[in-house]
Amino acid sequence: MIRKATEEDASRIAEILVFVKRMKYRPIFKDDVYSFVEMQVLPIAKKYIEAGIIENMFVYDDGIVKGLIHIEGNEIVELYVDHFFQGQGIGSALVEYAKEQFPITYLWVIEKNIDAIGFYEAHGFHLTSTKKLEEGTTEYIVKMER
Repeated sequence: MIRKATEEDASRIAEILVFVKRMKYRPIFKDDVYSFVEMQVLPIAKKYIEAGIIENMFVYDDGIVKGLIHIEGNEIVELYVDHFFQGQGIGSALVEYAKEQFPITYLWVIEKNIDAIGFYEAHGFHLTSTKKLEEGTTEYIVKMER
């Protein structure tokens, strides 16, 4: 069910990223230009292929790609589950897979994303006092470690 992402997955990955980011982050950042003009599926898919990001991604696929995790070294960079499949254990499966397969020690999360913080705490991560501004915004991201 969890497998390495391929270039053929890029459009589905981008679709999940765009939709979930709009749902979760638009209320925090309140930036409609970014959410609906800059953030588009095709450019994101192309960027993930051309920049080689897809090489460090894994997807939850049971016939439909329902979630993704992006790992760089010992960091979880991104973890998203399609809105329609949330609450089904997909995010948990992805984070546990990452912890078992890679030396994951930390991640960054938007300080106001209380749901994500609770999720990661349930998977053995804890908030640290380290935080920084999310680039190009007035919001902070906080480091979580395990």
